[in-house]
Amino acid sequence: MKIFIATDHAGFDLKEKIKRFLSKNYDVVDCGAFVLDRNDDYPDFIKKVGEAVSKGRGVGIVLGGSGIGECIVVNKFKKVRGALVYDNFTAKKSREHNDSNVLCLGARTLSEKKALNLIKIWLSTQFSKGRHSRRLKKIALIEGKNFR
Repeated sequence: MKIFIATDHAGFDLKEKIKRFLSKNYDVVDCGAFVLDRNDDYPDFIKKVGEAVSKGRGVGIVLGGSGIGECIVVNKFKKVRGALVYDNFTAKKSREHNDSNVLCLGARTLSEKKALNLIKIWLSTQFSKGRHSRRLKKIALIEGKNFR
C-alpha cells in the first residue's frame, strides 16, 4: 500500500517520526514540508496528498497543528474522504463507516505514541460496507459523480 504524507511546520517533527515508523511496512511518499520553515503554508503540501488520493494512487495522512485546516484542504478533492481523528473510536469508525482514505491528525493535540496508535488502528480497520455503502453513494452524488 502506498501512503502519501504531508504537513507544514506544525507537524514537521511528527511527520518525520511517522515516516520512519511506516517505512518499515509501507511505501511512503513524502509530499512535504521537507524543511522546517515557520513561514510555509499547509495547502501547498496537503493538496499533493489530495491529488494523489483522488487519483486512486493510495491513501493519505496529513498533519497540522490541529489537523482541521488540513482536513478541509484534502476534502476539496473528489473521491477523498478525509477524517480528523483524535481517539481510538474516531480512528476505527472513520474507516468502518466512512471508508476514509485520508487520516487527518493534529500534531499539537496528540503525543507521538497516540498518533502512531491511531495510525495503526486506521490502517488495520476495514470498511464495513452494508448500509454505509449506500451513504457513500449519496456523498458521491453530492460530489457530482458516480460512486466507484
